[in-house]
Amino acid sequence: MKLTRRDALWAGFGGIAAAALPGWALAATTEELTNSFTGGAAPGTGGITLTAPEIAENGNTVPVEVDAPGAVAIMLLAVGNPEPAVATFTFGPAAASQRAATRIRLAKTQDVVALAKMADGSVVQAQTTVKVTIGGCGG
Repeated sequence: MKLTRRDALWAGFGGIAAAALPGWALAATTEELTNSFTGGAAPGTGGITLTAPEIAENGNTVPVEVDAPGAVAIMLLAVGNPEPAVATFTFGPAAASQRAATRIRLAKTQDVVALAKMADGSVVQAQTTVKVTIGGCGG
């Protein structure tokens, strides 16, 4: 097969179009993200602490902290955002503690969910609602 200049241009335009619309091409629901992280197992409670403010005046920078002693990985989700996956933290055997602190962007008042995959294979979950007065994702 011979690649013509016209074929190369169309392929390039297709790549640009795909890169310009990543939200449509890569968006996953909260359920899909949870199932992929847990492997389909139902998450339990306890063993994980999620700390976030009850009211955030500005959704651009909302401080969130997750502590899960004995965790191998922690996933953080913002359920009401256009892209709910916020971050996934993995911990190796040399990690001093299984704790993560970051600032996230929230579009509106919504639930923030933290899932922790423990060393024994179990999964635990913590959830809190953050009230946002000024949205951080274009709201």
